[in-house]
Amino acid sequence: MSEPPVSPPAGADRPAPAPRRTRTLTVDVLTRVEGEGGMKIKVLGNRVADVKLRIYEPPRFFEGLLRGRHFTEAPDITARICGICPVAYQMSAIHAMEAACGVEVDGPIRDLRRLLYCGEWIESHVLHIAMLHAPDFLGYASALEMAKDHPETVTRALQLKKIGNGIVACVGGREIHPVNVRVGGFYRAPAKRDLLGLVPGLEAAHETARDLLKWVSTFSFPDFETDAEFVALRHPDEYPFNEGRLVSTKGLDIPVADFEKHVIEEHVAHSNALHAHLAERGPYFVGPLARYNINFDRLPAGIRTQASDAGLGSTVKNPFKSIVVRAVEVLYAVEEALRIIRDYEPPVRPFVEVTPRPATGVGCTEAPRGILYHRYRLGPDGLIADARIVPPTSQNQKIIEDDLKRFVEAHLALPDDQLTLRCEQAIRNYDPCISCATHFLKLDVERE
Repeated sequence: MSEPPVSPPAGADRPAPAPRRTRTLTVDVLTRVEGEGGMKIKVLGNRVADVKLRIYEPPRFFEGLLRGRHFTEAPDITARICGICPVAYQMSAIHAMEAACGVEVDGPIRDLRRLLYCGEWIESHVLHIAMLHAPDFLGYASALEMAKDHPETVTRALQLKKIGNGIVACVGGREIHPVNVRVGGFYRAPAKRDLLGLVPGLEAAHETARDLLKWVSTFSFPDFETDAEFVALRHPDEYPFNEGRLVSTKGLDIPVADFEKHVIEEHVAHSNALHAHLAERGPYFVGPLARYNINFDRLPAGIRTQASDAGLGSTVKNPFKSIVVRAVEVLYAVEEALRIIRDYEPPVRPFVEVTPRPATGVGCTEAPRGILYHRYRLGPDGLIADARIVPPTSQNQKIIEDDLKRFVEAHLALPDDQLTLRCEQAIRNYDPCISCATHFLKLDVERE
């Protein structure tokens, strides 16, 4: 992964015509994203008057589907919400159910949950970095085109992603929508030898992850910073996966149980997805940048050094550098997976008994794209009476609009084709839901 970029960053500046009085950029379809949406940007003179991220996919009613189901079914049902982040949905559901039932899991079972999350971060982050986002920085229309000039880089990235898939399959039972996960633990705990079989691949992946970090650090990044409030889990001792308090860069510090006291969701006319904001504070930003900015001191010293070598400080406010932060998290997930495997001893039982009771429980874990909140109310029969799920992308929708408004306003001198490329790249910074890929914006430009 040592080849330098062979093309200028997507949307490289060139002489542009003088700004028109009115420009309306309409994105009818965001293709190759998980879901259906579009975007409209209205420009008046030298000012961006409005940005709307339109999510018009019909509601999927997962919260309604959960009502009346047994509490043990929630992990498998919610895993189907996302094909790339099923572990995150399972873990948030499980933590919420265990909280409702007064159960706390530790020891090898807790370690296995962290290991499973390592696998998901690796596969999700590497897919985004190498296949969906890197082409933007190198001036390619797709990962397939990029692969012609960088075949070794793409091949090694796919091998790295495969290591993540292997972890999920070994611990979770299969690569997609794991079937070995249950409330209280796992149906079956892997044997020590099963996990040791992953070590050679992970050791090779460690070198690949270091090279991936070095490679993306060579990209050119637009000069742009967000002023968003970053929100992530923070654990007393660990870089967070499953547990911690909700902390922000502007003073928020609350238990997960208080999430709904501070996070407000509301309908907006242009979207079928809810927009979230912090009460009396405004929009906020979740995901790798938030985790990194809040938990930099929780990273191992060696990874902090490599992040510094890659040009990052202890805080990163440029969303375009999220690709570098994701590479840092890949390296961390590989190292953490190796640590867990080497220390692992199978539990006496792969799960603890969980007896339902009438109560409400919440759970919040760090999906690759940010905090994923679940809340369930159980009846005395163990059936789900009420459910609420707040995914990372809905939490980031408003900050995407706000940041894009500021970013476009700073680049109004660009002609429409270059501005389109810059908008594509900017939206991909947030990795909204899953599978954002090349040419996912097609803009019709109306001028007056």
